[in-house]
Amino acid sequence: MHFGAPNPERSRVREKHFIKWLRSIQDDAAELYLLGDIFDFWFEYKKAVPKGFVRLLGTLADLSDSGVKLHIFAGNHDLWYHDYLKEEIEAHIYHQPQQRNFFGREYYLAHGDGLGPGDYGYKIMKKVITAPISKWLFHRLHPNAGIGLALWVSTKGGDHNYESEGQEAFYYGQDDYLYIHSLETLKKKKEIDCFIYGHRHVCIQDHMPEGQEMIILGDWIQYFSYLEVSPEGNKLSVFPL
Repeated sequence: MHFGAPNPERSRVREKHFIKWLRSIQDDAAELYLLGDIFDFWFEYKKAVPKGFVRLLGTLADLSDSGVKLHIFAGNHDLWYHDYLKEEIEAHIYHQPQQRNFFGREYYLAHGDGLGPGDYGYKIMKKVITAPISKWLFHRLHPNAGIGLALWVSTKGGDHNYESEGQEAFYYGQDDYLYIHSLETLKKKKEIDCFIYGHRHVCIQDHMPEGQEMIILGDWIQYFSYLEVSPEGNKLSVFPL
């Protein structure tokens, strides 16, 4: 979703649309998994969090209060979650891939950044910025300076145009690093039936050699896509503007 980017006004249009979808599933959903990059930046100071997102957080709180279990994965843009969302909306927070069984099928869920071969520069950078000393140093910055700097870097360094159409993203099939990561994971966890990722901003439902599925969820910038997991299987759909 990258809420907050490229500016509050344009982000709010997408946020309101996402909230409509959340309300549409409230009576039917048992669990909701958000696989990272909900926010274009997130950091929790001891007494402050980034400004905004009250509609989204309020709706998530309503879902939680109504019995929907919330699961939030840290993405590469919002990787500094701590306990704020756990305390306020009872969300489970994950910083690593997770394995779940839904309706008798095994699922592997991850944001997707830093997995598979290559991208070693990013992998090193992630280790540096998630190190305890890095978080401690960032805490020393005043929130106005720290959050402002992070938002500037995120906006300048991003490659997303935040429009509802025209964004180019590519999926490389069996050469895609998430596909390769899935194959490597199957060597150790042969029981997995389906791999689900975020991160890539492409909407893909692919089949693997032995019948497993690999799904990349798309985004709420161009596709407005989501995956429904039910006893009938996996259904990748869109909630168009």
